[in-house]
Amino acid sequence: MRTVGWTAIAMAALAAPPAMAAEEPSQASLDRFADTLGYRLTMVDNGPACPAGIDACFLSKITLTLPETMPADLPTKGFSLYFSFVNRLPLVESDIFTHRLVNGDLQQLTLKPGAVLRPGAKHEIKLWGVGSNFSKAFGMPNAYLVADGLKPRTIAATRAVIDPETGLEILPFVAPMTDEARLATKSDADKTRWLTAERAFDVQAGRLAPEAKGIVILPKPAKAEQGKGQAIDLGRGIALTLNGVERSAVGPALAALGSPEGGALPLTIRIDPAAAKKAEGYILDVRPSGIAITAHDAAGASHALRSLAQQAAFEKGKLTPLHVEDAPEYGFRGLHIDLGRNFHSRDEILKLVEAMATYKLNKLHLHLAEDEGWRIEIPALPELAEIGSKRCHDPSEQTCILPQLGAGPDGTGSVNGYLTTADYVAIVQAAAARHIEVIPSIDMPGHSRAAIKAMEVRHARLTAAGKKAEAERYRLIDPADTTQYRSIQNYSDNTLNVCLPATYRFVDTVVDALAAMHKQAGAPLKTFHLGADETAGAWVNSPACKAMIADNGGDAGKLTPRFIERVSKSLAAKGLEAGGWSDGMGHTETAAMPRKVQTNIWGVLHTGAVREAHDQMNRGWDAVLSIPDLGYFDMPYAPHPDEGGYDWASRGVDPYQVFGFMPDNLPANAATIRNIYAEGKAIEDKPVLRPGHRVAGVQAQLWSETIRTDAQVDYMLFPRLLALAERGWSPAPWTPTYQAGVSYEWGDKRVDAAKLKAGWQDFAGRTAAQFPMLEKIGVAYRVAPPGARIANGKLEANSMFPGTAIEYRVEGGAWTRYAGPVAVSGAAELRSRSADGKRASRTVRVEPTR
Repeated sequence: MRTVGWTAIAMAALAAPPAMAAEEPSQASLDRFADTLGYRLTMVDNGPACPAGIDACFLSKITLTLPETMPADLPTKGFSLYFSFVNRLPLVESDIFTHRLVNGDLQQLTLKPGAVLRPGAKHEIKLWGVGSNFSKAFGMPNAYLVADGLKPRTIAATRAVIDPETGLEILPFVAPMTDEARLATKSDADKTRWLTAERAFDVQAGRLAPEAKGIVILPKPAKAEQGKGQAIDLGRGIALTLNGVERSAVGPALAALGSPEGGALPLTIRIDPAAAKKAEGYILDVRPSGIAITAHDAAGASHALRSLAQQAAFEKGKLTPLHVEDAPEYGFRGLHIDLGRNFHSRDEILKLVEAMATYKLNKLHLHLAEDEGWRIEIPALPELAEIGSKRCHDPSEQTCILPQLGAGPDGTGSVNGYLTTADYVAIVQAAAARHIEVIPSIDMPGHSRAAIKAMEVRHARLTAAGKKAEAERYRLIDPADTTQYRSIQNYSDNTLNVCLPATYRFVDTVVDALAAMHKQAGAPLKTFHLGADETAGAWVNSPACKAMIADNGGDAGKLTPRFIERVSKSLAAKGLEAGGWSDGMGHTETAAMPRKVQTNIWGVLHTGAVREAHDQMNRGWDAVLSIPDLGYFDMPYAPHPDEGGYDWASRGVDPYQVFGFMPDNLPANAATIRNIYAEGKAIEDKPVLRPGHRVAGVQAQLWSETIRTDAQVDYMLFPRLLALAERGWSPAPWTPTYQAGVSYEWGDKRVDAAKLKAGWQDFAGRTAAQFPMLEKIGVAYRVAPPGARIANGKLEANSMFPGTAIEYRVEGGAWTRYAGPVAVSGAAELRSRSADGKRASRTVRVEPTR
């Protein structure tokens, strides 16, 4: 059957002369077509009647609008349209296109035989997906056109743009989502409602906080008192005396204080573990006669200076006398940044390191490799960075990997890139100077497609050079493996073969290279995180795995735990602690693992969190709560289609929820946190936590599938990260004492609601006082949109954080500062502004109550 090419179609549509049809297709014509093709993505229905054979479907559509004037010499061979769509698409309906899944989220549309494109015509492509699309963030930018012999071109209409008011990326090609009945939920069982301005007004009305006037230190100190007397003027400069601590150990914190040295105000820092008894603890005394810091260790001294800097900034350099006694509740207070899905720059990471130190976080978990990208230079294996860090249109994947997650065809843009060894060393040094441990993560054996493809390029290069043995040394697949599988992210080829000696050689080489970078930075590597989660059903038909499968009772599913056990013991032999995600770590045999293991608990609160956390704490492991309801900051702030982020675990993780979390009694969180369907449900305490075990700490996660810019990183992290920092450092006094086997209902009175409300109001005031500090660091924190309503002809508005400036306008009029209830004649739009006035929240709209 002959396929009709685009040139022939366009010629038929335009009745072009035969001479034109004979012309060679030109790059300029493809470019012009890409620039003028209309492209619209619409979320149609999250709960439609599904086509036969498809369960739990949703419907989206792409609308293509052809230009009125079609180029006469469009290409005739190899023409395709590529786009990213993260959900599985079991059915794509189109009158003119045939659909093919390339891999992962990359989709291809090609013309059906005999299809005719007419100038100005519109074509709808129905996308029947599995799951849901609850927000505009699921749209992926940079759909593109390809044709044989020409450079691929991004469809201009699908490019992201930056909103000048918010500083955030927006996707103009994604249609507004306004039909709450069809788009907010999948079924009647789901009670989720969009957090409209009116609903936000009601929620915030019960939590309104006064502006802070006294101590604003964040996280909240264990004990802090302001005294009376003469103000202490840091503008005079300080006379620094150090006893038992090197200047380098407090240098960044001194710089943050901003008081010049060589002044008249004594500042004495001494290390005395007998006085400040707990690790990282400190005592801070601020008096007219001088400032004295007594710390358990250098980290404690740094924390004391950070507290001093916060309070000094709030009091504009003239401090009220102050006494603080402080130490952390948990030893592990972490931030995880995913550089694998979309890259984020060294400068962004260094900025975050400073912000972490400001709020006393002490573990930076850098996720350096994923299916979609390898982000760290390994000198012995240059292809990892050269190939694995770049996504572009190269179907052979010899120069780059496939352009997943809307990366586009060019291999340019900030989503591509990697940390050089010098970059990584600089990050480790900056972190160590601020008493932050860097924990590198290379996810394996799943989530490894970038590494696999890069090592295949290496294999091909060395094989072509006649170096067959060297080529095999780091080959990560068995070419004879005929297993067919799909990972959760829809990849068919993303899992290392755990039966090959080359795989373990690869792991050793990477770990040793990272250890060498840490050594160069002067901060030895302590923990290596191997991921170990979400491994697909690989290796079943791999000849290399026959013996290993047989040794495990014929169960290929046991190969992943055997891999984890072997790598963990190898790490222990190097003096390193193994870390991993709880689903993979939990399938190992405790006796086969090292004694000291870090496990990140990422089960959802209402499904697997208690089971995983209590089981793995009972094994004696260092269990770090990475629960999505507490710390997945790639989840949206609120259930609303204009709030970005994935939502598979929670429709909304706002600062209040993070602040109120109770790490020491996981079942009790059912009293304050609803499940994914917005239902209040009890959480079974099974297995029970045995006496003598406690969580090691808490960690925030930012996965980056939808996070393409550094500004989005800031938006998604802050101010939620301040709430997590508070929960990692300070106790939650509303928490009932854990009792084995006890469950809690929604609104359970055993959780002290009065203490929670008072704690939140205090925290909200201190958070608002921190916004200028964040701006000084360069953090573009989220400006929350206001809550608002129009009742009896008057517009009323409120904010999550006190002192937030609100603006409004009526029917497209000029923006006006909101100062209190005001009469309006029609619908109103509102927005909030950042503390420095430079950025706005997203705009919300309210209608008069009828």
